[in-house]
Amino acid sequence: MAKTKTGRTLKVTLVRSPIGCPQPQKATVRALGLRRMHQTVEHADTPAVRGMLAKVDHLIRIEE
Repeated sequence: MAKTKTGRTLKVTLVRSPIGCPQPQKATVRALGLRRMHQTVEHADTPAVRGMLAKVDHLIRIEE
């Protein structure tokens, strides 16, 4: 589990398939560590991760 100074993490779940999405969005989903539908991963709450999540927010569900 990733931790930041504040100890905040984000749970990210892939809820829609990136098939048919532009290649950069597919690459962002893969870079987040999401390989299959309904898979959940945890990431530190950092500006870089938030930016990645904003690019594919229509494909994922975020829990704080």
